[in-house]
Amino acid sequence: MNFLKDKTILITGGTGSFGKNFVKYLLDNSEAKKIIIFSRDELKQFNMEKELKDERLRFFIGDVRDLQRLQRAFNGVDIIIHAAALKQVPTLEYNPFEAVKTNIIGSQNVIEAAIDQKAEKVILISTDKAAQPINLYGSTKLCAEKLFISGNSYTAGKTKFSCVRYGNVIASRGSIIESLMKNRDAKKVFITDEKMTRFWLELEESYKLVLFALENMVGGEIFIPKVPSMKLVDLFKIIVPKATREVIGIRPGEKIHEILLTEDESRHSLELSKYFVVIPEFSFSKTQDYSKYRKIGKKVKSNFKFCSNKNCEKMSKNKFIELIEKL
Repeated sequence: MNFLKDKTILITGGTGSFGKNFVKYLLDNSEAKKIIIFSRDELKQFNMEKELKDERLRFFIGDVRDLQRLQRAFNGVDIIIHAAALKQVPTLEYNPFEAVKTNIIGSQNVIEAAIDQKAEKVILISTDKAAQPINLYGSTKLCAEKLFISGNSYTAGKTKFSCVRYGNVIASRGSIIESLMKNRDAKKVFITDEKMTRFWLELEESYKLVLFALENMVGGEIFIPKVPSMKLVDLFKIIVPKATREVIGIRPGEKIHEILLTEDESRHSLELSKYFVVIPEFSFSKTQDYSKYRKIGKKVKSNFKFCSNKNCEKMSKNKFIELIEKL
């Protein structure tokens, strides 16, 4: 990770599952000069500072809804990872404009502050729910992706904006795996639909995706990992094998299967060994040259769709058990 040497990195939402663990990874594996955690939870920041105790860390209380605060926080920052978001699907359906204010307006604030403070690279952490969204959370993240991609229009390549999009991270905070792991002796569990599949990503894979994007980004790309999927019913069988299962039906805003790369996006995407790269359809600057992806990858087939029930690797039960044992 030589490209991070002597760089100042800021992570919005830096006390969340991804942010906290990514910071640990950077501290152990990079020579970054400074790492700034920007978030609105003072208790989490206090606990994180006590736990990590590294002189390279800085903590900044603030909300991405506050443009002025972002302007101050981004001063002197080289690289920004925008992970702050409201994410709970049912909660956001009942509080829709709160999602808009954080996930859309907050993302636009990050873009404007990054341009004004002359940051080099800015990455949005997006989600599979942004691909053909059916709930408000996914819709706001799709808007955030579009804003980030179009952010390149204003910078002539001086500040580069790109996105990474991935599915569920194994054992992230609030996930179904975390919930089941805490209740392994449960006698009864509830499942929405036995056909349901989801993509699953290891934490370290999410770091490697972000680092690959940061190192290679030209501006305007969406980077998508080629990750395996698994039926949720198999997940229940492995973690709580003795529990009886009651099917309660799909919840509002849920899909049976998730999508990471849509058919429409596949028309302007390239497949690399571990990732898909969605190339922007619009040209932002003459300095943006995506030919390097064509040299190391190949064009995605027409009408291809990377979905959790087809065109992807299925995670084996043995592999999943191995991952659970690590936890």
